[in-house]
Amino acid sequence: MKFTKKLSILVCSLTTAFLYTAVITNTYKSAAQAKGQELIMNGGFEIDPLVDPNNPNTSNPNVTGWIKSGDSIDTSVIKISNFPKTGKQGLSLGGFSNISYISQTIPTIRGRNYRLTYYLASTEEAPELDNKFQVFIGKKKVDVKKDIPFQDYTQYTLYFKAKATSTEIKFGSKAKFAFLYLDDVSVKAIP
Repeated sequence: MKFTKKLSILVCSLTTAFLYTAVITNTYKSAAQAKGQELIMNGGFEIDPLVDPNNPNTSNPNVTGWIKSGDSIDTSVIKISNFPKTGKQGLSLGGFSNISYISQTIPTIRGRNYRLTYYLASTEEAPELDNKFQVFIGKKKVDVKKDIPFQDYTQYTLYFKAKATSTEIKFGSKAKFAFLYLDDVSVKAIP
């Protein structure tokens, strides 16, 4: 009886240690990873309500799941807006003097292929056209758009192979005369 009890404790401890190690090193494939489910949190920017839906000048500066970085005067313009691609809200991107950033780190499996999609709109018009939009995946700049003329939301898709167990998705933006808008950001594993 004592031997059986000790053996079951040992087996249970080894199993727990194995699962713990697999989760920590991200070798255990989560259900979301295995089924190609969404890895971006709040990619539609719908979690945080508008401060006043009737007044677009009082947009909500909170963006749950995302980290803002850059000069505070420029990051203050990154706000939830009532100009969406889908749903009721999107993200207004500013940065009048310098590029400001918004980022999120997602769990990935090293060597696995992923698809990043997002929708981008611009309200700047020539001759007052001075904007820039950058995309970083895992700290590497993978796309730059400059002087985007007025456009409705347009879909962009990028593919990448994860090099680590987590990957940072980061967008940089500057729009001197008007705004860029971002919505429906999505990252999914490619089956």
